Amino acid sequence: MKSNKKTGRFVGLLFLFIFATGIIVYQFLQGPILFSDNFLITASENSNEIIISTLLLFLSGIISITIAVILLPIFKKYSITLAFLYLAFSILSFIAISIDNISVLSILELSQEYIKNGTDNSEVLNTLGNVFYKKHWWSHYLSLLISCLPVFILYYALYVSELVPKVISIVGIIAVILMFIEILFSIFGNSISMNMLLPIGLIQLIFPLWLIFKGFKSTTLEIESK
Repeated sequence: MKSNKKTGRFVGLLFLFIFATGIIVYQFLQGPILFSDNFLITASENSNEIIISTLLLFLSGIISITIAVILLPIFKKYSITLAFLYLAFSILSFIAISIDNISVLSILELSQEYIKNGTDNSEVLNTLGNVFYKKHWWSHYLSLLISCLPVFILYYALYVSELVPKVISIVGIIAVILMFIEILFSIFGNSISMNMLLPIGLIQLIFPLWLIFKGFKSTTLEIESK
């Protein structure tokens, strides 16, 4: 039981790092730059921030897979299918993040060429900029859509295993479904409301804090196996 609580607290710290990384990257380092009207200029001017953001996202993806590996033997006690689905979707999400990172670095390279050439070939570079912008938009939103899959499996596995209070797992399931719907509608150009992303943000903060202070609960299945 103590080992289970320690594992939960360690996993909570990792989840909190992922949450903080997402806020830092998308709200401060990357988002304001790449989605600005003058991204071809601002990307080059903030190259260090762009590079740091991609490294942080890469690290976040690695940590997500690490969490799935740590939770694999725990979730297997309740459902082998859910345990391996969580790992598989975490790897898939990491691949999506990597593809998104490549598109981000492509914009940075184009931005540096744009600054270097000045007015020379500006029309061609502006056209390429629009293409690269749309490419990044697609890779970013598809990455967000795919990221819903491991999160949904995570909260569903927590619901089945009862390793955390059911209210956390239920709210998590509802929140990720709302996020999936909003991202999907946004991809089709019919965004409902960005407020639909607020529940996932709140539960992704509350859940790791709960784990850090409480760890995983000891369930009936674990007690019976002793």
